[in-house]
Amino acid sequence: MSAIALVLPGLFGAAAPASQQPADDEPFVYSPDPVLVDEVMAQLPPRDDTVATDVHVQRENADKWAFGTVVQVAPEEPERHPDGWLWLAWAEGDRWRVALEGSPQFARVSDDAPVLTEPEQEVLGTTGYGGSAPLATDFRTGMRLPYAVGQQWRYTGGPHPMSGTVRSSIDLAGGDGRVLAAADGYAYTMCPSETGWIRVVHGRGFATDYYHLEDNIVVYGSAVAEGDYIGMIGNDVSCGGSSTGPHVHFSLRRDGEYVPIDGYNLGKWVIGAGAANYQGFARHGSTRVDVGGVLHNHGALALDEGVVDTFGPGELNRRGGPGAEHEIVGSVADGATVTIECSARGSDHTGRDRTTNVWHRLGDGGWVSAAYVWTGAPDPLTRWC
Repeated sequence: MSAIALVLPGLFGAAAPASQQPADDEPFVYSPDPVLVDEVMAQLPPRDDTVATDVHVQRENADKWAFGTVVQVAPEEPERHPDGWLWLAWAEGDRWRVALEGSPQFARVSDDAPVLTEPEQEVLGTTGYGGSAPLATDFRTGMRLPYAVGQQWRYTGGPHPMSGTVRSSIDLAGGDGRVLAAADGYAYTMCPSETGWIRVVHGRGFATDYYHLEDNIVVYGSAVAEGDYIGMIGNDVSCGGSSTGPHVHFSLRRDGEYVPIDGYNLGKWVIGAGAANYQGFARHGSTRVDVGGVLHNHGALALDEGVVDTFGPGELNRRGGPGAEHEIVGSVADGATVTIECSARGSDHTGRDRTTNVWHRLGDGGWVSAAYVWTGAPDPLTRWC
């Protein structure tokens, strides 16, 4: 295994020392402290198939703080995937201390790390990576699918890994080929080639990875808004792996680690895993699309919204109160997005995933059984009435 060390000094005001600045007619090549590089590499988990390790120092300041990315490059072979992290380092005496993304120390140190911007401190610190709800109970992402709202792309690969065995990723292709940020966040280029792989860190502990890109943005902590251009679908394998056709390998991370994407909502579709890697489906209301079908991007589901799932054809009755004994005042179509004001107890009903006596009061004043509304979070979604 070989090591690569790169640096981009001068970002975010963290200029290289004057003694390292080139004359106007001289090329500038900056070599980071090899001790720092070694300390970053020492934090990585062992891996047998790594062909190179790239330690990229993106920022370093006069107070001996540093920030960057590190990537374990995989072989360019099927079923091989790179792994990568953000990291922070600070000097204590004559040695460097390093915290790797995903560790509790990384979140704590990010809270006030002077080498980060204030918005980065918020999303990378304990209010971001350290402050999300338990994974087993909250599957809301607040994200769209990573392409234009209203477009339909092919769902070419169901849940499968980006790293290790966690089935964190899906493959998407088609449309206009423009890969867009799934939500607001801060973007980082991962591969040493500066091509192929972008990570965007969002709020609530979430981050998303976009791999195999071509003509991607080159960013080192720049803010991106939901829907901003990230790159084009492609076949880039600069950090390893393989690609058999232009697509984006889209991955979900939470609290600094890859998490199973099964059960999470993206573009108002709930992702479902199949029996093996690349198998699976997605569900919007009662509509199920298997791998090979097309997914219409409905946009992000807000944290106070749900998607009606009538558990079959038909419409969901809206009632005048929380229970089937109340009069019908209207109906809501399967797949409709509803805003939930509050919840109360009423009559029991059984939907696709559960039996419950919880009812939701909608923004229009009507009531519907929570058994037929996917929210991705425990009741009450907002508050009890």
